[in-house]
Amino acid sequence: MKYRYILFDLDGTLTDPKVGITKSVQYALAKNDIKEESLTELEKFIGPPLKESFIEFYSFDEQKAKQAIDYYREYFRDKGIFENELYEGISDLLSDLRNRDFIIAIATSKPTVFAQSILEYFGLKEYFDIVVGSNLDGTRTSKSEIISYVIDKLKIDKLEDVIMIGDRKHDIIGAQKNNIDSVGVSYGYGTIEELESVKPTYIVNSISELNKLLFTV
Repeated sequence: MKYRYILFDLDGTLTDPKVGITKSVQYALAKNDIKEESLTELEKFIGPPLKESFIEFYSFDEQKAKQAIDYYREYFRDKGIFENELYEGISDLLSDLRNRDFIIAIATSKPTVFAQSILEYFGLKEYFDIVVGSNLDGTRTSKSEIISYVIDKLKIDKLEDVIMIGDRKHDIIGAQKNNIDSVGVSYGYGTIEELESVKPTYIVNSISELNKLLFTV
């Protein structure tokens, strides 16, 4: 098998976080007197760093975006974190990878503390050698920084042994900036068009395809 180190995004790759994330964004917007009834309209917040999204989609300035993140976390910390579903087949995939001695990491833009809580909630934490996300103080939010931190912490010197798996362009671009291969998964929240535009090493359309890829390349 070609790869030894498997890096996973979390939201939209291992779990479907739509309800929790979009309701948290909806809550933060309401605190800013912006009424958004459609949770589907807020799916664009799933994956990218929150600050970037508030600035891009609602024209918030830096300070207003930081305040919106604080509001977001008010809801997410108590409710949104558990409004989440594990994709079918993920537990089996992670178990198979662990049994075959792959080294497995989480590389997510979500704050590390929240990522750890979600993995514990779903009983997945035992499968991961390291869990890396952003910091609550707003640092280490870009996917390229997060992937770089994982590589450093695991002391990886052969980058050809590493692959990043995610559902959004940010995952693929982050992998490319670190000179590692990538898999775009189209069952998450990035469209095929989005994924194809950034040219991942592979694209898969289901967890079964992902399973097959990881054990055959």
